[in-house]
Amino acid sequence: MPIPILTEVANNGVSSIPYVVPTLKVLPWLVLGYVLKWYFGGATTSSERLMKSKVVMITGGTSGVGAAVAQQLALRGAQIILLTQQPPSDPFLVDYIEDIRSATNNELIHAEQVDLSSLHSIRLFATKWVDNAPPRRLDMLVLCANTMTPRFGRADLTQDSIESNWGINYLANFHLLGILSPALRAQPPDRDVRIILGTCSSHIGGEINALKDTRSPLPPRKEYGTSKLALMTFAQAYQKHLDAYQRPDKQANNARVILVDPGLTRTPGMRRWLSMGSLWGLLLYLITWPIWWLTLKSPQMGAQSFLYAAMEADLGTGSGGRFVKECRERGFLRKEIRDEQVAKTLWEFSDKQIEALEKEGAARRAREKQVRKGDNEKGASKDQEKQGESKVPRSNGAKAPGSRRSRKA
Repeated sequence: MPIPILTEVANNGVSSIPYVVPTLKVLPWLVLGYVLKWYFGGATTSSERLMKSKVVMITGGTSGVGAAVAQQLALRGAQIILLTQQPPSDPFLVDYIEDIRSATNNELIHAEQVDLSSLHSIRLFATKWVDNAPPRRLDMLVLCANTMTPRFGRADLTQDSIESNWGINYLANFHLLGILSPALRAQPPDRDVRIILGTCSSHIGGEINALKDTRSPLPPRKEYGTSKLALMTFAQAYQKHLDAYQRPDKQANNARVILVDPGLTRTPGMRRWLSMGSLWGLLLYLITWPIWWLTLKSPQMGAQSFLYAAMEADLGTGSGGRFVKECRERGFLRKEIRDEQVAKTLWEFSDKQIEALEKEGAARRAREKQVRKGDNEKGASKDQEKQGESKVPRSNGAKAPGSRRSRKA
């Protein structure tokens, strides 16, 4: 068959073959699109690890990159604990977990309610987890949850009235890991414990030295990048905190912190930022969606670096505090990340802020409890008065004071 076609081309030219000219015009663009998609898609991990019986705790595991990580680890047999804002009885969450169980043939997927916008909610969960003898098994923490204020949008506030970029991206992780530290250090020495923190290349533009002791400590227009820079700096200090612990069995520390940059990914947070949090912006996003489909990773491809950090054998040996991007270990581009003085100042600043916020929260909850108690007492007294009136006996023939017979008398 090719020989007659080539003969026809030689005798009458390329235009004699139907659809050849349009195809040759379109083909370079298709090849270019394929190359761009391959380039922007990023690296794919080839690392594998036996995950059966491993206990993995994940934040942000119901959407975006976190959902892809949870599904891939569940496929490999890991026990997944999703830390979610909604209670486990929430209908959406129930359906979501059932879908993952069906897709992965893994029943060991559960949810625990932890509202990362509330320091009190984090403390309730973490202290409950730590307060157990013997210590609960915990092989891995994957902290994917984060938020980003859209351009031209107003920053949200957490339940503790803290700017959300700072409160959720950094302070929640600081608080959670601080309380879970005894549980991580108590794991057996032969267990490979990993704490994986999600970050972003925007940390390069952050200004960690410009923090203010206010409810919005981040510098203007650099909130997200500064929160990620603070998280990376804390990660290095937390690794040193784990390494400094002297185990009772005299074994070396077996918990390692790994920072992961998944790259630019089509997550709900990215869509909210690109659409500027408005309906007109969402319409513009839909119109330009082919561009974003081409240049942004899918959540499955964004999860590849997280999976590399979770399963690569080399990252389970040696020192912790490493940085992974595109399934490769990279160096840090900001010197503050390894600066011990900056890390010490940040740790002390965060401790004081959490202490003050928790005191305020405790006082607020006490006042609300008193108000509820007073309302309940008033409601109970009214019920007792009504019951007393209904039990007062009336003599036969007696009429109420305002009746017609009593007025005539």
